[in-house]
Amino acid sequence: MNDDQGRETTPTEPEEAPERPWWDDEGMPWRKEPGRADMVCLAWFGVIGVFSLILLPTRAWLLAAAPDILAMISGSRTAVAASGAIASVGEMAHWPIVLFVASLLSLKFDWVYWWAGRLWGRGMIEVWAGQSKRAARNYARAERWAERLGPIGFLLAYMPIPLPLMQVVFVLAGASGMSLKRFLVYDYIASTLWLIGYFILGWQLGDAAVAVLEAYARIAGYVAIGLIIFIFVTTFLRQRRKAAGRRA
Repeated sequence: MNDDQGRETTPTEPEEAPERPWWDDEGMPWRKEPGRADMVCLAWFGVIGVFSLILLPTRAWLLAAAPDILAMISGSRTAVAASGAIASVGEMAHWPIVLFVASLLSLKFDWVYWWAGRLWGRGMIEVWAGQSKRAARNYARAERWAERLGPIGFLLAYMPIPLPLMQVVFVLAGASGMSLKRFLVYDYIASTLWLIGYFILGWQLGDAAVAVLEAYARIAGYVAIGLIIFIFVTTFLRQRRKAAGRRA
């Protein structure tokens, strides 16, 4: 094409859309450029993940070797029930200390979910729900429950049901503006009531539960090794799938 002076011009190429910054990815819980608090909170979720992986094989071994230690480290309800069974046969005189420490340490990471809700609203729930269609349905159902239950949701959050109700209740507590002090009070009461219930259950089972623990102790080491292998294999396969997805 020529202009009025006869000079040849070329059509302009369309400008490329600006590249989205890394923090604007759909897999991130925030909707703004993250600050220091956002990064620290997200890092704490990494700490929770690493702790859970380490505890998985450790839990299998400690449940047989030292359920009282496991209860005080993790606040595990199964370990508290096992401690109740052992205490019922007179072999754990320090059970009040076990129950008290377990009730405190069961809250060790719950505040992180509250903080995520305070910082990002429903952002973390959206990240979890985006993992699959099934996850989306489960989180939507758990969110409906949590919104209807209000403070009672803290008590039901500890129910052993196949719904991520606990995480949703904690995140929504932060998103709704609930203070950290009030959150911890509700959470402590709910967790302690459930732990007391599990302890009483173990106490009532008594000798029968102790016999099961003694039988499990014979294979606990093998279970722990099997879980370690499972963690390494699943991590390796997950990384391979991610790498294949990036190449595609």
